[in-house]
Amino acid sequence: MRKRGLLLFVWNLLGMVVAEPQVPCFFIFGDSLSDSGNNNNLVTSARANYPPYGIDFPGGPTGRFCNGRTAVDFIAQFLGFDHFIPPYSSVRGREILSGVNYASGGAGIRDETGQNLGGRISLSRQVVNYRAVVEQLKRYLGNETSVTNYLSKCIYSIGIGGNDYINNYFLPAFYPTSRLYSPQQYATLLIQQYSEQLKIMYNYGAKKVALIGLLDVGCIPREVAHSNGTCNSSINSVVGLFNAKLPSLVDSFNKNLYGAKFIFVNISAISNDIERNLQAYGFMVTNTGCCSVNRSTGEEKCLPFGIPCQNRSQHIFWDDVHPTEALHLIYARGMYNSSSSSTYTYPVDIQGLAQQ
Repeated sequence: MRKRGLLLFVWNLLGMVVAEPQVPCFFIFGDSLSDSGNNNNLVTSARANYPPYGIDFPGGPTGRFCNGRTAVDFIAQFLGFDHFIPPYSSVRGREILSGVNYASGGAGIRDETGQNLGGRISLSRQVVNYRAVVEQLKRYLGNETSVTNYLSKCIYSIGIGGNDYINNYFLPAFYPTSRLYSPQQYATLLIQQYSEQLKIMYNYGAKKVALIGLLDVGCIPREVAHSNGTCNSSINSVVGLFNAKLPSLVDSFNKNLYGAKFIFVNISAISNDIERNLQAYGFMVTNTGCCSVNRSTGEEKCLPFGIPCQNRSQHIFWDDVHPTEALHLIYARGMYNSSSSSTYTYPVDIQGLAQQ
C-alpha cells in the first residue's frame, strides 16, 4: 500500500485525476519497450534493473529499459489506474484482477529470436503465462463465463516484432532467416505466426486489442552510428513491410472473430511527426542516447552506474536502442488519443477502444 500511495501522490502532482479506471484490467505483451521487470531474474544481457536505468522512476530501477516510465505506464495512467500494471514475474494474488505485464526484453514473435542475448520470454511463452492467469481468475470471479465477460471489457496492448529484425533477421552470423526468406516473405511469415498467437489470446478472452507497430529501427542510435549519422532507410523499408500488414490483420480479426475489437497503432507515423517538429516537442538530441554505452563490445545498453546526461527531456533516446521517458509520453498520447492525426491509430484510438 505504501508504494501505491506514493504513485497516487506522484500522479496527482502530474495533474492526473485519480478515479475509477475506464476498464477493469490492462494486459501488456511485448519486448523491452514494455518490459517492467520480467527479465530481472533471467540469465540474459537483456536486463535493465540497475542504475542509471530508472533514474527518473519512482523508487529507482525496476527492469524498465528507460530512465522513467514507458508508453504502457502512461497508458495505464490515462486509463485511470492508480498503480503500474505489475510484471508477471512478481504479481501476486488479487493483483491479477487489474491486469498483468508479460513483456520481456529480447522477446520476439519467433521463439528463437533474441537467443543471442540469453534468456527471454517469447510471445508464445507470454501467451502461455497469460492462459495461466486466466485460469487463476476463476478463483476470484467464480466461473468461466464470469471470467470471459470480465476480460471482454479489458484492454490488451501488444508491441512486438522489433527483435525479430534486430535480434534475428539482421544478424546473419547468428540466424539463417535472412538467407531463407526475402524481406517480404519474412514479414508474411511473422504475420502468420503472430496471427496464430493472437487467436489463442482471443480464445482466452482478449477482445479489445491494440497492436502496436514497430519503430523505425533504422533510426535507433546503434544503426545511425553505422550509417554516417543518418537513419538507415533500407532497414526501415524492410521493417515497414511488417507494419504495412498490420491494418489488414486488424480488419480480418474484426470481421471474422465474434466480438473482436482490434486496432493498429502506427508508432512510425507518430515518430515521423516528431521528426518534422522536433523543437515543438522540445527535442534537441536525436542520434545519440543519454547514457554511455560501449559499442566496441556490441553493448547497446547503459553502462552500469554511469552518469547520464542532465537534459534527458531533450533526448529522444535513452540508450543505444530505447526511447527516453519523454518520447514514451508522446507515443502514449498519440496511442491513447489520436484526434490530432488520423494516421496514428486505426480504426480508433485506445481511448475509443476503452469506450466500446
